[in-house]
Amino acid sequence: MGYRKLSLLSGHRKMLLRNITTSFLKEEAIETTETRAKELKRLAEKMITLGKRGDLHARRQALAFLLDEDVVTKLFKEIAPRYKEKNGGYTRIIKTGFRKGDGAPMVRIKLV
Repeated sequence: MGYRKLSLLSGHRKMLLRNITTSFLKEEAIETTETRAKELKRLAEKMITLGKRGDLHARRQALAFLLDEDVVTKLFKEIAPRYKEKNGGYTRIIKTGFRKGDGAPMVRIKLV
């Protein structure tokens, strides 16, 4: 299987992942469920790799996915230069416990 379906319709899943990736790159750390964090990790690392490329085509690809133009600017100007020498592994997932309502495993995902 190439990706997790997250029990959502395809349009809802894509929008959820776009929203959560934008929020993550804006705040640099968020708390979410474990399965969402694992999907977020894949997408966030792709966005940071685009930022490291730094050319116009990479910027347009990031703008097509992320929902906020200011986040794209932050990605290319602040976040990507930090990882110039690093090849992947830009994020860290830390388990924080279980959600009170339904017992879902919660994690904190942040940039390394």
